[in-house]
Amino acid sequence: MSRSPGEKARLSSDNIRLFGDPVLREESKEITELGPELERLSKLMFEVMDREGGIGLAAPQIGIQRKIMVWRHPETEQGYVLLNPRIVERSEETVTASEGCLSLPGHSMDVERAERVVVEAVDLRGEPVTIEAAGLLARIMQHEIDHLEGHVILDRTTSTERRRVLKDLRDQMEP
Repeated sequence: MSRSPGEKARLSSDNIRLFGDPVLREESKEITELGPELERLSKLMFEVMDREGGIGLAAPQIGIQRKIMVWRHPETEQGYVLLNPRIVERSEETVTASEGCLSLPGHSMDVERAERVVVEAVDLRGEPVTIEAAGLLARIMQHEIDHLEGHVILDRTTSTERRRVLKDLRDQMEP
């Protein structure tokens, strides 16, 4: 998820996988072993996310099909790593807001999401984590978990918004 939906993120094709890359449509694999490799991966993910101006990043966005996501708290800027996150509860109340994605740099669209979610995961030490999130934090959780399940924000927006963004993408590709 990008920090400012309407703001163009710097593009680093060496790291961020862009919309159209098949890896973004595959469901990620559960993490079964902890260790230094995951710590190195999470550090790399934070570096890429911070460099690109994001507030959340899922491993598939850098081509790794593992269920790991990193994010920064929107108010404190503290970083968190979640392994095998899953949404166990969603509010019936939803909110539609503009959302951007590092895999669709420079594009934002209205996306309807649950106002509140409860997420269960494991941290890098293997300790269980439960996060009760509302507002922007709930949006970050849903966005990044979508990536881990092979979904992108174009799957969650209206057909009108999807057509608009796809047209913009086609227009950008024309010489």
